[in-house]
Parts: sequence; C-alpha cells; structure tokens
Amino acid sequence: MMVAVYETRSLTMAGERLFVTQSAISQALGRLRNQFDDALFVRVGREMQPTPLADSVFVDFRAALARVEQALDSVHGFQPSDSERVFRIALSELGEIGWLPAIHAAVRAEAPRARVDVVPLETDRLAEWLDRGSVDLAVTPSDLPLEYERSPVKQENYRVLMSATNRLADGDMTIERYQHAVHAAVTSDSGAHLLEAAQRHAGAAIIPRVTVQHFATLPRLIAESDELVVTIPTAIAMGWASTWPIVIKKLPFEMAPIELNLYRRRTTQGTGALNWFYSTVARAIQGSAGEFSAIRVG
Repeated sequence: MMVAVYETRSLTMAGERLFVTQSAISQALGRLRNQFDDALFVRVGREMQPTPLADSVFVDFRAALARVEQALDSVHGFQPSDSERVFRIALSELGEIGWLPAIHAAVRAEAPRARVDVVPLETDRLAEWLDRGSVDLAVTPSDLPLEYERSPVKQENYRVLMSATNRLADGDMTIERYQHAVHAAVTSDSGAHLLEAAQRHAGAAIIPRVTVQHFATLPRLIAESDELVVTIPTAIAMGWASTWPIVIKKLPFEMAPIELNLYRRRTTQGTGALNWFYSTVARAIQGSAGEFSAIRVG
C-alpha cells in the first residue's frame, strides 16, 4: 500500500492498482501512521504529498516489495487470461486514432477481462507520471532520461498537405514557397517541437495563420481552402489523401525521421503484468500501419 500511494499520490488510484477500496487504503495508511508516528502523506490540492519520513523509507519499502514480486512471479507468473487489471497508457490524439484499435485487439485476445484506459499525453508531465505510476506506458517522441526503459516502435516523417485547388499544388515545394505559404498548425502534435527545430535550422520558421487543437479539424479545413497548407506526419497525410481532395508534397528541407518510443513506468509492483502489457503494446504498434483515414469530419 505504501508504495502504491507514494507512486500514484492518490488513495483512489492506489486502491484501483491494488484492487481494494479507497476506504481500505485509508485504514491501512492510518495503521502505518500510528506505527511510524508520522503523517507519511499530506493532502496538497488534489494530491497526497509524501512527508520527509515517507521519502526516506520509500526506497526500503520498494526494495522489499521487489523481492516479494520476483518470488511470486517465479512461482505463479502473470496470467493474462485471468486478469481484471486496469492498464493505463498515455497516447497523443494520433496515437489513439491510429494505434488504439490494434492495442485493444492485442490485449483483448489474451486478456479479455482486462481494461485499457487511455490518458491524453502531456509531455511536460510524462516523467512524473511514469515515476508515480499514474500511467503504465506512454508513446512519445520526447527524449526522456536514459533511466526510463523504452522500446522504439515507429519512425515518422513529415509531409506538407494542401488542397488540390491550392496554387502551390502544382510544382515542387521550395523553401521560398514554403516560407510564403499560409500555414495551419495543430497544438496536439507531440512531434511539433522537433518539426519547429528543423524549420528553424533550415531558415524556414513559420508563423501559423490558423492554429487548431485537434488533428480531426484539419482535413476539411485544408481541403476547402485554396491557400492553407499544413505540415503533419506522413502516416496521417497518406490516410487523408485517400479520402479527401488533398495533395502531398515533400518537405523542402532536411528533417531526420522522428523516433517514437514506448516508455514504461518505473515500479516494482505488478512487474509481471507490466512486462506483458509492455511487450503486447510494442508488438501491436509495430505491426500496425495506423488507420488515420478514419478521420472524416462533415
């Protein structure tokens, strides 16, 4: 219980992880508080923040739990077919659209009673989430420190999209044409910072005239405009071009492929289940081409 509360900073989430009620977690915490003569966790806003004593003893608790988990795994192992566990994965908007169907199918095939909860990816909070166990896995191009275990699952390039009626649809896309184009951009693109870095390096930085929150807004916006262009991942560009009157152009500057990594949380609890989920999701994404043509607005 101590490790679960420390990692999640939540009595409710700790209870869900351990398959007990919040009331049971509160009672167990109360007994620990009496034994240590310390609050251990203090509510600050919506989180349970550890006291200095909790910080100091957490390492010992986690090490002890690791030995127990290893012993149990060596005897029983994790049985996906019997599991009712809730697995949490952080995905971008495109990750949900393109890969969640394959992830769901792979999990369902081996663990039909398990649940998969998707958490919207927040890059600036990801390391904290993985440390606390707020999510089990995350897919992102962000480069986290080396202590976070990861597997490369996809490489992605970018392309420039525009309507077939756009004056830039004829001929190659040059740096000059790119710089003078009327650009749209999407804030939910997890690789946007890498695209912006490549644009700056090539002297092709842009100021978008239109900024949207979701990729799903873009197909109709671009297809019905004779001036807007947008720079997006190739997989979604190809999907849209199969269902919308859209033209795809290569970038007029060099940009290295973006490496998408699957990260796993740092914990000693439920390692057998986490190992299974990690390998299952990795295989599902690597084997999926993505179904981005499914985005159809209007």
